[in-house]
Amino acid sequence: MSAPVVNAPVANALVEALGADLVRTAPGDLAPHLTDWRGQKTGHADALLLPRSTSDVERIVRTCGEAGIALVPQGGNTGLVGGSVPEPEPAGPVAILSLRRMNRVLSTDPAGLSMVVEAGAILADVHAAAEAAGCRFPLSLGSRGSATIGGLVSTNAGGVQVLRHGTMRALVLGLEAVLPDGSRLDQLTALRKDNTGYDLKQLLIGAEGTLGVVTRVALKLAPPLSARATAWAGVTGASAALALLARLRRAAGERVESFELISAEALDLVLERIAGARQPLADRHPMNVLIDLEGPADLLETLLSEAHAAGEILDATVATSVSRAEALWRLREDIPIAEKQEGGAVKNDVSVAVSDVPAFHEAATELFARILPGSRPLVFGHLGDGNLHWNLRPPPGEAPGPWLVAHGETARRALHDLIASHNGSISAEHGIGTLKAAELARLGQPARLKAMRAVKAALDPAGLMNPGKLLS
Repeated sequence: MSAPVVNAPVANALVEALGADLVRTAPGDLAPHLTDWRGQKTGHADALLLPRSTSDVERIVRTCGEAGIALVPQGGNTGLVGGSVPEPEPAGPVAILSLRRMNRVLSTDPAGLSMVVEAGAILADVHAAAEAAGCRFPLSLGSRGSATIGGLVSTNAGGVQVLRHGTMRALVLGLEAVLPDGSRLDQLTALRKDNTGYDLKQLLIGAEGTLGVVTRVALKLAPPLSARATAWAGVTGASAALALLARLRRAAGERVESFELISAEALDLVLERIAGARQPLADRHPMNVLIDLEGPADLLETLLSEAHAAGEILDATVATSVSRAEALWRLREDIPIAEKQEGGAVKNDVSVAVSDVPAFHEAATELFARILPGSRPLVFGHLGDGNLHWNLRPPPGEAPGPWLVAHGETARRALHDLIASHNGSISAEHGIGTLKAAELARLGQPARLKAMRAVKAALDPAGLMNPGKLLS
Protein backbone atom coordinates (compact mmCIF):
# COMPACT_ATOMS: atom_id res chain seq x y z
CA MET A 1 0.00 0.00 0.00
CA SER A 2 1.41 3.39 -0.95
CA ALA A 3 2.04 5.94 1.79
CA PRO A 4 -0.76 8.51 2.32
CA VAL A 5 -0.19 11.90 0.73
CA VAL A 6 -1.10 14.83 2.99
CA ASN A 7 -2.14 18.34 2.10
CA ALA A 8 1.02 20.15 3.19
CA PRO A 9 -0.53 23.63 3.65
CA VAL A 10 -3.28 22.17 5.86
CA ALA A 11 -0.81 20.07 7.85
CA ASN A 12 1.59 22.97 8.32
CA ALA A 13 -1.23 25.28 9.42
CA LEU A 14 -2.32 22.79 12.08
CA VAL A 15 1.23 22.44 13.39
CA GLU A 16 1.53 26.23 13.57
CA ALA A 17 -1.82 26.67 15.33
CA LEU A 18 -1.67 23.71 17.73
CA GLY A 19 2.00 22.92 18.17
CA ALA A 20 4.06 19.96 17.07
CA ASP A 21 3.24 17.95 20.21
CA LEU A 22 -0.42 17.62 19.20
CA VAL A 23 0.00 17.17 15.44
CA ARG A 24 1.49 14.38 13.35
CA THR A 25 1.76 14.73 9.58
CA ALA A 26 4.26 12.05 8.57
CA PRO A 27 2.69 9.39 6.35
CA GLY A 28 4.02 6.65 8.63
CA ASP A 29 2.22 8.17 11.61
CA LEU A 30 -1.08 8.47 9.73
CA ALA A 31 -1.10 5.09 8.01
CA PRO A 32 -2.17 2.90 11.00
CA HIS A 33 -5.17 5.17 11.58
CA LEU A 34 -6.49 5.20 8.03
CA THR A 35 -7.63 1.58 7.57
CA ASP A 36 -10.49 -0.03 9.47
CA TRP A 37 -10.20 -3.27 11.45
CA ARG A 38 -11.76 -5.29 8.62
CA GLY A 39 -9.07 -4.07 6.22
CA GLN A 40 -11.81 -3.19 3.73
CA LYS A 41 -11.80 0.62 3.93
CA THR A 42 -8.81 2.95 3.73
CA GLY A 43 -9.41 6.67 3.94
CA HIS A 44 -7.41 9.88 3.53
CA ALA A 45 -6.44 12.44 6.16
CA ASP A 46 -4.09 15.40 6.24
CA ALA A 47 -3.06 15.14 9.88
CA LEU A 48 -3.31 13.05 13.03
CA LEU A 49 -4.20 15.05 16.15
CA LEU A 50 -3.22 13.70 19.58
CA PRO A 51 -4.69 15.72 22.46
CA ARG A 52 -3.58 15.16 26.04
CA SER A 53 -6.54 16.90 27.74
CA THR A 54 -10.06 18.18 27.23
CA SER A 55 -8.59 21.68 26.87
CA ASP A 56 -6.50 20.40 23.96
CA VAL A 57 -9.64 18.94 22.36
CA GLU A 58 -11.41 22.31 22.72
CA ARG A 59 -8.49 24.06 20.98
CA ILE A 60 -8.45 21.46 18.22
CA VAL A 61 -12.18 21.65 17.54
CA ARG A 62 -12.20 25.45 17.49
CA THR A 63 -9.13 25.64 15.27
CA CYS A 64 -10.44 23.09 12.79
CA GLY A 65 -13.89 24.67 12.79
CA GLU A 66 -12.47 28.07 11.90
CA ALA A 67 -10.35 26.54 9.13
CA GLY A 68 -13.08 24.29 7.73
CA ILE A 69 -11.15 21.11 8.55
CA ALA A 70 -13.32 18.05 9.17
CA LEU A 71 -12.57 15.88 12.20
CA VAL A 72 -12.83 12.10 12.47
CA PRO A 73 -12.79 11.11 16.17
CA GLN A 74 -11.06 7.77 16.70
CA GLY A 75 -10.65 5.47 19.68
CA GLY A 76 -9.21 1.99 19.26
CA ASN A 77 -10.27 1.75 15.59
CA THR A 78 -11.94 -1.59 16.21
CA GLY A 79 -15.23 -0.67 14.52
CA LEU A 80 -16.77 -2.83 11.81
CA VAL A 81 -18.86 -0.32 9.82
CA GLY A 82 -16.25 2.18 8.64
CA GLY A 83 -17.19 4.84 11.17
CA SER A 84 -13.78 5.39 12.74
CA VAL A 85 -11.74 6.14 9.63
CA PRO A 86 -12.03 9.01 7.13
CA GLU A 87 -13.42 8.68 3.63
CA PRO A 88 -11.14 7.70 0.72
CA GLU A 89 -11.97 10.90 -1.18
CA PRO A 90 -13.09 13.54 1.34
CA ALA A 91 -14.73 16.72 0.12
CA GLY A 92 -12.17 18.89 1.92
CA PRO A 93 -9.31 18.79 4.42
CA VAL A 94 -9.63 16.14 7.15
CA ALA A 95 -7.81 15.37 10.39
CA ILE A 96 -8.09 12.28 12.56
CA LEU A 97 -8.62 13.11 16.23
CA SER A 98 -7.23 10.21 18.25
CA LEU A 99 -8.05 10.06 21.97
CA ARG A 100 -5.48 7.36 22.71
CA ARG A 101 -3.28 9.68 24.81
CA MET A 102 -6.24 10.50 27.08
CA ASN A 103 -6.29 7.06 28.65
CA ARG A 104 -6.32 7.53 32.41
CA VAL A 105 -8.65 6.08 35.02
CA LEU A 106 -9.33 9.26 36.99
CA SER A 107 -11.29 8.01 40.01
CA THR A 108 -13.12 5.01 41.40
CA ASP A 109 -15.95 5.08 43.94
CA PRO A 110 -16.62 1.55 45.22
CA ALA A 111 -19.35 2.75 47.58
CA GLY A 112 -21.17 4.52 44.77
CA LEU A 113 -20.27 1.81 42.23
CA SER A 114 -18.92 4.36 39.76
CA MET A 115 -15.71 5.24 37.97
CA VAL A 116 -14.54 8.24 35.94
CA VAL A 117 -12.19 7.63 33.01
CA GLU A 118 -10.82 9.49 30.04
CA ALA A 119 -12.23 8.55 26.66
CA GLY A 120 -9.04 6.88 25.48
CA ALA A 121 -8.97 4.40 28.37
CA ILE A 122 -8.70 0.83 27.10
CA LEU A 123 -11.58 -1.43 28.13
CA ALA A 124 -9.23 -4.08 29.57
CA ASP A 125 -7.56 -1.43 31.74
CA VAL A 126 -10.97 -0.31 33.01
CA HIS A 127 -11.78 -3.92 33.89
CA ALA A 128 -8.52 -4.18 35.82
CA ALA A 129 -9.05 -0.90 37.68
CA ALA A 130 -12.60 -1.87 38.65
CA GLU A 131 -11.42 -5.27 39.88
CA ALA A 132 -8.65 -3.64 41.94
CA ALA A 133 -11.35 -1.56 43.65
CA GLY A 134 -13.45 -4.62 44.44
CA CYS A 135 -15.97 -3.97 41.66
CA ARG A 136 -16.40 -4.83 38.00
CA PHE A 137 -17.35 -3.01 34.83
CA PRO A 138 -19.93 -5.33 33.26
CA LEU A 139 -19.31 -4.82 29.55
CA SER A 140 -17.01 -7.17 27.71
CA LEU A 141 -16.22 -7.97 24.10
CA GLY A 142 -13.51 -9.62 22.09
CA SER A 143 -11.62 -6.39 21.33
CA ARG A 144 -11.34 -5.38 25.00
CA GLY A 145 -7.56 -5.14 24.69
CA SER A 146 -7.79 -2.29 22.17
CA ALA A 147 -11.32 -0.86 22.26
CA THR A 148 -11.56 2.47 24.10
CA ILE A 149 -14.31 3.76 26.36
CA GLY A 150 -14.94 6.77 24.11
CA GLY A 151 -15.44 4.51 21.11
CA LEU A 152 -17.73 2.21 23.09
CA VAL A 153 -19.82 5.20 24.16
CA SER A 154 -19.94 6.67 20.67
CA THR A 155 -21.19 3.40 19.19
CA ASN A 156 -23.37 2.40 22.16
CA ALA A 157 -21.51 -0.90 22.23
CA GLY A 158 -23.17 -4.06 23.44
CA GLY A 159 -21.04 -7.13 24.05
CA VAL A 160 -21.82 -10.35 25.85
CA GLN A 161 -23.42 -9.09 29.08
CA VAL A 162 -26.29 -7.01 27.69
CA LEU A 163 -28.72 -9.69 28.83
CA ARG A 164 -28.17 -8.64 32.45
CA HIS A 165 -26.55 -5.21 32.37
CA GLY A 166 -27.71 -3.54 29.16
CA THR A 167 -25.73 -1.75 26.45
CA MET A 168 -23.18 1.01 27.01
CA ARG A 169 -26.05 3.49 27.23
CA ALA A 170 -27.19 1.83 30.45
CA LEU A 171 -23.67 1.94 31.89
CA VAL A 172 -22.94 5.65 31.37
CA LEU A 173 -23.82 7.77 34.38
CA GLY A 174 -22.39 10.96 32.92
CA LEU A 175 -19.97 12.29 30.36
CA GLU A 176 -17.98 15.27 29.22
CA ALA A 177 -17.73 16.17 25.54
CA VAL A 178 -16.54 18.94 23.27
CA LEU A 179 -19.30 20.05 20.91
CA PRO A 180 -18.74 21.09 17.28
CA ASP A 181 -18.51 24.80 18.21
CA GLY A 182 -15.65 24.05 20.61
CA SER A 183 -17.70 24.44 23.78
CA ARG A 184 -17.50 21.92 26.59
CA LEU A 185 -20.59 19.94 27.58
CA ASP A 186 -20.10 18.94 31.22
CA GLN A 187 -22.48 16.20 32.31
CA LEU A 188 -19.79 14.20 34.03
CA THR A 189 -21.61 13.90 37.34
CA ALA A 190 -22.14 10.35 38.55
CA LEU A 191 -25.54 11.23 40.04
CA ARG A 192 -28.07 8.42 39.83
CA LYS A 193 -30.93 10.94 39.78
CA ASP A 194 -30.85 14.28 37.93
CA ASN A 195 -34.13 15.57 36.53
CA THR A 196 -33.05 19.05 35.41
CA GLY A 197 -34.01 19.05 31.74
CA TYR A 198 -32.85 17.34 28.58
CA ASP A 199 -30.38 14.52 29.20
CA LEU A 200 -28.00 15.73 26.51
CA LYS A 201 -25.43 13.04 27.14
CA GLN A 202 -27.81 10.56 25.56
CA LEU A 203 -27.43 12.40 22.24
CA LEU A 204 -23.69 11.71 22.30
CA ILE A 205 -24.09 8.02 23.13
CA GLY A 206 -24.39 6.16 19.84
CA ALA A 207 -23.83 9.31 17.74
CA GLU A 208 -20.58 7.90 16.28
CA GLY A 209 -18.70 11.17 16.75
CA THR A 210 -21.07 13.12 14.52
CA LEU A 211 -22.28 15.46 17.29
CA GLY A 212 -19.09 16.03 19.28
CA VAL A 213 -16.06 14.41 20.85
CA VAL A 214 -16.51 12.45 24.09
CA THR A 215 -13.57 13.24 26.39
CA ARG A 216 -14.40 11.80 29.84
CA VAL A 217 -17.02 9.32 31.04
CA ALA A 218 -18.55 8.41 34.40
CA LEU A 219 -19.24 4.67 34.31
CA LYS A 220 -21.64 2.52 36.28
CA LEU A 221 -19.93 -0.38 38.02
CA ALA A 222 -21.37 -3.59 39.44
CA PRO A 223 -20.52 -5.59 42.55
CA PRO A 224 -18.17 -8.54 42.06
CA LEU A 225 -19.75 -11.88 41.19
CA SER A 226 -20.40 -14.05 44.22
CA ALA A 227 -19.55 -17.06 42.07
CA ARG A 228 -19.33 -17.72 38.34
CA ALA A 229 -20.35 -20.79 36.40
CA THR A 230 -19.63 -21.26 32.68
CA ALA A 231 -20.97 -23.97 30.41
CA TRP A 232 -21.12 -24.97 26.75
CA ALA A 233 -24.12 -26.93 25.47
CA GLY A 234 -25.03 -28.46 22.12
CA VAL A 235 -28.61 -27.99 20.90
CA THR A 236 -30.66 -28.88 17.84
CA GLY A 237 -31.38 -25.28 16.87
CA ALA A 238 -32.41 -21.80 17.91
CA SER A 239 -35.79 -22.90 19.28
CA ALA A 240 -34.16 -25.40 21.63
CA ALA A 241 -31.66 -22.75 22.72
CA LEU A 242 -34.51 -20.38 23.49
CA ALA A 243 -36.22 -23.05 25.60
CA LEU A 244 -33.00 -23.52 27.55
CA LEU A 245 -32.69 -19.77 28.11
CA ALA A 246 -36.24 -19.67 29.46
CA ARG A 247 -35.46 -22.55 31.83
CA LEU A 248 -32.34 -20.84 33.16
CA ARG A 249 -34.09 -17.52 33.68
CA ARG A 250 -36.99 -19.16 35.51
CA ALA A 251 -34.54 -20.78 37.90
CA ALA A 252 -31.82 -18.11 38.18
CA GLY A 253 -33.54 -14.89 37.12
CA GLU A 254 -31.18 -12.01 36.45
CA ARG A 255 -28.18 -14.08 37.47
CA VAL A 256 -27.90 -15.26 33.86
CA GLU A 257 -25.08 -12.98 32.71
CA SER A 258 -24.54 -14.18 29.14
CA PHE A 259 -26.24 -16.55 26.73
CA GLU A 260 -24.43 -16.81 23.41
CA LEU A 261 -25.55 -18.72 20.31
CA ILE A 262 -22.84 -20.28 18.10
CA SER A 263 -23.64 -22.22 14.94
CA ALA A 264 -21.78 -25.42 14.09
CA GLU A 265 -20.24 -23.62 11.11
CA ALA A 266 -18.87 -20.83 13.30
CA LEU A 267 -17.30 -23.32 15.70
CA ASP A 268 -15.90 -25.33 12.77
CA LEU A 269 -14.16 -22.24 11.42
CA VAL A 270 -12.54 -21.44 14.78
CA LEU A 271 -11.34 -25.03 15.17
CA GLU A 272 -9.88 -24.89 11.67
CA ARG A 273 -8.25 -21.46 11.83
CA ILE A 274 -7.26 -20.75 15.43
CA ALA A 275 -4.22 -22.47 16.86
CA GLY A 276 -4.92 -24.33 20.08
CA ALA A 277 -8.72 -24.31 19.71
CA ARG A 278 -10.30 -27.56 20.89
CA GLN A 279 -13.71 -29.12 20.32
CA PRO A 280 -15.69 -28.49 23.55
CA LEU A 281 -17.97 -31.53 23.25
CA ALA A 282 -17.55 -35.08 21.98
CA ASP A 283 -19.82 -34.58 18.95
CA ARG A 284 -20.67 -31.81 16.49
CA HIS A 285 -24.09 -30.22 17.07
CA PRO A 286 -26.20 -27.98 14.80
CA MET A 287 -26.10 -25.13 17.30
CA ASN A 288 -24.25 -24.41 20.52
CA VAL A 289 -24.81 -22.09 23.44
CA LEU A 290 -22.28 -20.57 25.81
CA ILE A 291 -23.62 -19.65 29.23
CA ASP A 292 -22.32 -17.51 32.07
CA LEU A 293 -24.31 -17.55 35.29
CA GLU A 294 -23.70 -15.95 38.65
CA GLY A 295 -23.84 -18.87 41.01
CA PRO A 296 -22.14 -22.16 41.83
CA ALA A 297 -21.24 -24.61 39.09
CA ASP A 298 -23.41 -27.33 40.61
CA LEU A 299 -26.50 -25.14 40.14
CA LEU A 300 -25.78 -24.76 36.44
CA GLU A 301 -24.98 -28.46 36.14
CA THR A 302 -28.31 -29.36 37.74
CA LEU A 303 -30.21 -27.04 35.39
CA LEU A 304 -28.46 -28.49 32.36
CA SER A 305 -29.21 -32.04 33.51
CA GLU A 306 -32.88 -31.12 33.74
CA ALA A 307 -32.72 -29.54 30.28
CA HIS A 308 -31.12 -32.69 28.88
CA ALA A 309 -33.87 -34.83 30.37
CA ALA A 310 -36.45 -32.50 28.79
CA GLY A 311 -34.79 -32.81 25.37
CA GLU A 312 -33.68 -29.17 25.23
CA ILE A 313 -29.96 -29.95 24.93
CA LEU A 314 -27.98 -32.78 23.36
CA ASP A 315 -24.83 -32.56 25.47
CA ALA A 316 -23.07 -30.08 27.76
CA THR A 317 -19.92 -29.41 29.70
CA VAL A 318 -19.54 -27.18 32.74
CA ALA A 319 -16.16 -25.51 33.21
CA THR A 320 -14.35 -26.83 36.26
CA SER A 321 -11.68 -24.13 36.34
CA VAL A 322 -11.09 -20.53 35.36
CA SER A 323 -8.76 -21.63 32.57
CA ARG A 324 -11.42 -23.96 31.17
CA ALA A 325 -14.02 -21.18 31.25
CA GLU A 326 -11.59 -18.87 29.45
CA ALA A 327 -10.97 -21.53 26.80
CA LEU A 328 -14.70 -21.86 26.14
CA TRP A 329 -15.03 -18.10 25.82
CA ARG A 330 -12.10 -17.94 23.40
CA LEU A 331 -14.02 -20.23 21.06
CA ARG A 332 -16.73 -17.58 20.91
CA GLU A 333 -14.50 -14.50 20.85
CA ASP A 334 -12.20 -15.83 18.13
CA ILE A 335 -14.97 -16.21 15.55
CA PRO A 336 -14.40 -12.75 13.97
CA ILE A 337 -10.64 -13.39 13.87
CA ALA A 338 -11.18 -16.74 12.14
CA GLU A 339 -13.53 -15.07 9.63
CA LYS A 340 -10.92 -12.43 8.87
CA GLN A 341 -8.23 -15.07 8.39
CA GLU A 342 -10.42 -16.93 5.92
CA GLY A 343 -10.84 -13.79 3.81
CA GLY A 344 -13.98 -12.17 5.14
CA ALA A 345 -17.73 -12.53 4.90
CA VAL A 346 -20.81 -10.38 4.42
CA LYS A 347 -20.94 -9.22 8.01
CA ASN A 348 -24.27 -8.37 9.57
CA ASP A 349 -25.26 -7.16 13.02
CA VAL A 350 -29.02 -7.41 13.34
CA SER A 351 -31.61 -7.84 16.05
CA VAL A 352 -35.19 -8.99 16.42
CA ALA A 353 -37.38 -9.66 19.41
CA VAL A 354 -35.87 -12.59 21.33
CA SER A 355 -38.90 -14.76 20.69
CA ASP A 356 -38.61 -14.09 16.93
CA VAL A 357 -35.02 -15.33 16.60
CA PRO A 358 -35.88 -18.91 15.53
CA ALA A 359 -38.36 -17.78 12.86
CA PHE A 360 -36.01 -15.11 11.56
CA HIS A 361 -33.07 -17.51 11.40
CA GLU A 362 -35.13 -20.09 9.50
CA ALA A 363 -36.43 -17.47 7.06
CA ALA A 364 -32.94 -16.06 6.45
CA THR A 365 -31.53 -19.53 5.82
CA GLU A 366 -34.25 -20.28 3.28
CA LEU A 367 -33.84 -16.85 1.65
CA PHE A 368 -30.15 -17.19 0.90
CA ALA A 369 -30.43 -20.81 -0.20
CA ARG A 370 -32.78 -19.43 -2.85
CA ILE A 371 -31.15 -16.16 -3.94
CA LEU A 372 -27.45 -17.06 -3.45
CA PRO A 373 -27.20 -20.85 -3.85
CA GLY A 374 -24.08 -22.28 -2.29
CA SER A 375 -23.50 -19.33 0.04
CA ARG A 376 -22.77 -20.41 3.60
CA PRO A 377 -24.40 -18.75 6.62
CA LEU A 378 -22.13 -18.31 9.62
CA VAL A 379 -24.27 -17.35 12.59
CA PHE A 380 -23.38 -16.38 16.12
CA GLY A 381 -24.47 -13.75 18.60
CA HIS A 382 -26.23 -12.78 21.75
CA LEU A 383 -29.42 -14.82 21.80
CA GLY A 384 -30.40 -13.44 25.19
CA ASP A 385 -30.98 -9.97 23.70
CA GLY A 386 -32.03 -10.98 20.17
CA ASN A 387 -28.79 -9.83 18.50
CA LEU A 388 -27.34 -12.10 15.80
CA HIS A 389 -24.27 -11.69 13.65
CA TRP A 390 -25.89 -13.37 10.67
CA ASN A 391 -22.91 -13.47 8.34
CA LEU A 392 -22.63 -15.00 4.88
CA ARG A 393 -19.55 -16.66 3.37
CA PRO A 394 -19.01 -17.46 -0.31
CA PRO A 395 -19.58 -20.95 -1.69
CA PRO A 396 -16.70 -23.40 -1.16
CA GLY A 397 -13.84 -22.77 -3.54
CA GLU A 398 -14.80 -19.19 -4.43
CA ALA A 399 -12.36 -16.41 -3.56
CA PRO A 400 -13.93 -14.26 -0.83
CA GLY A 401 -12.77 -10.91 -2.23
CA PRO A 402 -14.41 -11.01 -5.68
CA TRP A 403 -17.50 -12.75 -4.31
CA LEU A 404 -18.00 -10.10 -1.64
CA VAL A 405 -17.66 -7.33 -4.24
CA ALA A 406 -20.15 -9.04 -6.54
CA HIS A 407 -22.76 -10.10 -3.99
CA GLY A 408 -22.11 -8.30 -0.70
CA GLU A 409 -24.48 -5.37 -1.06
CA THR A 410 -27.22 -7.51 -2.59
CA ALA A 411 -26.97 -9.95 0.31
CA ARG A 412 -26.93 -7.20 2.93
CA ARG A 413 -29.93 -5.44 1.37
CA ALA A 414 -31.92 -8.70 1.22
CA LEU A 415 -31.19 -9.48 4.86
CA HIS A 416 -32.14 -5.95 5.91
CA ASP A 417 -35.46 -6.26 4.08
CA LEU A 418 -36.12 -9.46 5.99
CA ILE A 419 -35.17 -7.74 9.24
CA ALA A 420 -37.60 -4.92 8.46
CA SER A 421 -40.39 -7.45 7.94
CA HIS A 422 -39.67 -8.73 11.45
CA ASN A 423 -39.66 -5.19 12.93
CA GLY A 424 -36.01 -5.60 13.79
CA SER A 425 -32.89 -3.45 13.60
CA ILE A 426 -30.21 -3.42 10.88
CA SER A 427 -27.62 -2.44 13.50
CA ALA A 428 -27.88 -3.95 16.95
CA GLU A 429 -24.49 -2.93 18.36
CA HIS A 430 -21.92 -2.07 15.67
CA GLY A 431 -23.41 1.26 14.63
CA ILE A 432 -24.10 2.64 11.15
CA GLY A 433 -20.84 4.24 10.00
CA THR A 434 -20.65 4.45 6.24
CA LEU A 435 -21.36 0.78 5.61
CA LYS A 436 -25.04 1.07 6.57
CA ALA A 437 -25.75 4.78 6.08
CA ALA A 438 -27.62 4.28 2.80
CA GLU A 439 -29.61 1.42 4.29
CA LEU A 440 -30.61 3.52 7.28
CA ALA A 441 -31.80 6.22 4.88
CA ARG A 442 -33.77 3.60 2.93
CA LEU A 443 -35.34 1.74 5.84
CA GLY A 444 -35.31 4.22 8.73
CA GLN A 445 -38.55 5.62 10.11
CA PRO A 446 -39.02 9.00 8.35
CA ALA A 447 -39.93 11.06 11.40
CA ARG A 448 -36.96 9.67 13.31
CA LEU A 449 -34.56 10.42 10.45
CA LYS A 450 -35.93 13.95 10.16
CA ALA A 451 -35.37 14.55 13.87
CA MET A 452 -31.83 13.12 13.69
CA ARG A 453 -30.94 15.38 10.78
CA ALA A 454 -32.36 18.37 12.63
CA VAL A 455 -30.20 17.61 15.67
CA LYS A 456 -27.12 17.21 13.46
CA ALA A 457 -27.82 20.51 11.66
CA ALA A 458 -28.35 22.35 14.96
CA LEU A 459 -25.16 21.14 16.64
CA ASP A 460 -22.91 20.79 13.58
CA PRO A 461 -24.20 23.17 10.91
CA ALA A 462 -20.93 23.04 8.96
CA GLY A 463 -20.99 19.23 8.91
CA LEU A 464 -17.38 18.91 10.07
CA MET A 465 -17.84 16.22 12.73
CA ASN A 466 -17.17 12.77 11.23
CA PRO A 467 -18.70 13.64 7.86
CA GLY A 468 -20.36 10.90 5.85
CA LYS A 469 -21.08 8.73 8.87
CA LEU A 470 -24.47 7.60 10.16
CA LEU A 471 -26.61 10.05 8.13
CA SER A 472 -26.14 9.85 4.36
